[in-house]
Amino acid sequence: MSCCAPGAEGAAELDRPPSREEIALASRDLGGGLRQSDLSVPDIHCAACISAVETALGKLPSVEQARVNLSTRRVAVKWRGESVPPMLETLAGIGYPAHLFEAEGEKSDPELSRLLRALALAGFASMNIMMLSVSVWSGADAETRQAFHWISAALALPALVYSGSVFYVSAWRALSHGRTNMDVPISIGIALAFGLSVYDTLDNGAHAYFDAAATLVFFLLIGRTLDHVMRQRARGAVRSLMRLAPRGATVERDDGSRDYLPVGDIEPGMTIALNAGERVPVDGRIIEGVSSLDCSVATGESMPVAVAVGTMVQAGALNLTGPLKLAATARAQDSFLAEMTRLMEAAEGGRARYRRLADRASRLYSPVVHLAALLTFLGWMVATGDWHQAISIAIAVLIITCPCALGLAVPIVQVVAARRLFDAGIMMKDGSAIERLAEVDAVAFDKTGTLTVGAPRVDVSAIAPGALEIATALARHSNHPASRAIALAASGQQARGLNLASVEERAGLGVEARLDNSVYRLGRAGWALDATDAEDGTVLSRDGVEIARFTFTETIRPGAAEAVSALKASGLSVEVLSGDRQGAVAAVAGRLRIDRFAAGLMPGDKVAHLESAQASGLHVLMVGDGLNDAPALSVAHVSMAPATAADIGRNAADFVFLRESLAAVPFAFDIARRAGGLVRQNFAIAVVYNALAMPVAMAGYVTPLIAAVAMSVSSVIVVANALRLRPPGMTAEGKRGAAPQGLRPMAAR
Repeated sequence: MSCCAPGAEGAAELDRPPSREEIALASRDLGGGLRQSDLSVPDIHCAACISAVETALGKLPSVEQARVNLSTRRVAVKWRGESVPPMLETLAGIGYPAHLFEAEGEKSDPELSRLLRALALAGFASMNIMMLSVSVWSGADAETRQAFHWISAALALPALVYSGSVFYVSAWRALSHGRTNMDVPISIGIALAFGLSVYDTLDNGAHAYFDAAATLVFFLLIGRTLDHVMRQRARGAVRSLMRLAPRGATVERDDGSRDYLPVGDIEPGMTIALNAGERVPVDGRIIEGVSSLDCSVATGESMPVAVAVGTMVQAGALNLTGPLKLAATARAQDSFLAEMTRLMEAAEGGRARYRRLADRASRLYSPVVHLAALLTFLGWMVATGDWHQAISIAIAVLIITCPCALGLAVPIVQVVAARRLFDAGIMMKDGSAIERLAEVDAVAFDKTGTLTVGAPRVDVSAIAPGALEIATALARHSNHPASRAIALAASGQQARGLNLASVEERAGLGVEARLDNSVYRLGRAGWALDATDAEDGTVLSRDGVEIARFTFTETIRPGAAEAVSALKASGLSVEVLSGDRQGAVAAVAGRLRIDRFAAGLMPGDKVAHLESAQASGLHVLMVGDGLNDAPALSVAHVSMAPATAADIGRNAADFVFLRESLAAVPFAFDIARRAGGLVRQNFAIAVVYNALAMPVAMAGYVTPLIAAVAMSVSSVIVVANALRLRPPGMTAEGKRGAAPQGLRPMAAR
């Protein structure tokens, strides 16, 4: 009889690390003897972690590549051989326990909850301790000062223990495996400041530094929390794309029976029955039925596509009208939708390699500060033999060189820039995006839904009134975008007295009806005219004879021409990348005076185009809205999407603009360049501050209290400098000039 509670044995079984056999079964065969295993490593959180993990795995003999995705904390390991390399053991040996990666569902984020609780406690403690410290600084008597010191100690202790554990755990893990990171000097400074403050309080000393320790933890937790939130937001696009894949499908057996199978159990060759309103579960070929599909996941175009027997369809497409049967041609993990997901995840992994200026500059912080504090302590011990004075000066060095100003140099500008963009109706979703936007030298636009608004327009001025009346009556029996455009253009036509009979909509073809012993058809020219060689277009026919032809034009998005001109004036090259037909893309590009364009592109083609451009040294801004644009939005140096974009497009983009006008693109670019200048100024301030403060502190002219004040003042200066960021058209006095049309801030409307 087990002494464990019921179910404990099962829990223990679930918690055990997977065996090598399980890893082998979960790995994906890439062909040519190469396999890939995806591992989840929850403790990865910085550049040092990425380097340690990739280096350790790369040293294993059979491992060809190990790449970390910081957003998902996943490691993709490619290896060869009959036996699985000791990946889990290797990671555990360097302090990064791992397990098999599984796509997450919709669930809460315990790490974010922990960070928010730690941030709230540190903020509460630091504000209250600072209020008590003001009284001490103001000249409180000895008894009051002593009481306030003990109250400060009582407030600081739980905050430093609980909130500071975020840094202590990371520091201990690094030190226990012979490494160092940014959290090591932070932890040392916090511990020494608190310990010496307690000693001085017991010794009735005049100064204590509880405020410095608590405030240090509070500021650092702000940055850590924002970083975590940004990483989680990066996962939204992949999760949205995964939701497009149905959980299962109805499979028809050879004997006519039907079973509902999970999508992962569908094998090539199986027959899938697909009803109207269902999404295609895997790539396949239609073997029975006709219908219209919403293929915007692949092409980004809103117009439904007619399909029939023999048509190849891709996973994620939505069946709009009639029932279909298709033969699966690929497994779920090899389907078009899975490929898009992998493209986006690979793009996230690449994006995680971008280092904000703060990350790059702070690499030298830890060893320099450690060495400076140690030399300060040893030097003063040799000079005076007073350990209290030596350690106090060493603490002052650690505190005065705290990376708060350095750490705030980028985030505070991002916050101010985000507010300026929000005032103009532009949402910034990724904090590092503002830096990347300032670096772009090329802009690539999608066409449909981006340079144009989705609904087509039709000119009916040349259509005979009688023909237009009949066409309007037929169009009102269909929800096809072309039919809606005709009905909207002829909204004044009442179609009275028309007695349409036997009205029928043919999937992917058009609408047919009888009137006065004649058959009228409105739809595709080949079908309406019963002629396979008919010129493509939308026509109205009577008994197979054309009586009217409708020409559709796309409406250019407001501000598109001005935006393109402004971007060109800023020295950026502009091009169009679209999945639409060559003629349609050329027409829109010509109207906007864009010389470079590419048509008929699939999602992978757009990604390849962007990667090729970026390999040649270009930093490309991608502006798109469709489901098919999501991988391109993810792989681009930086990306934007309108609020009317599909959910996946909005999630994949770094910026989302809420107004119709494309003036948002040059507006955001201008803000980004201004923000980039302020970031560089903030770094100069932080570097100069540390260059001046460190030698002064090492010389013994600064107490820990003064060091904490100086550290806070440097942070205030950085924040004040960031607040100078003003949008185009705003003067230094806060008065507005001519803001871009359609982008005046909300408060000014």
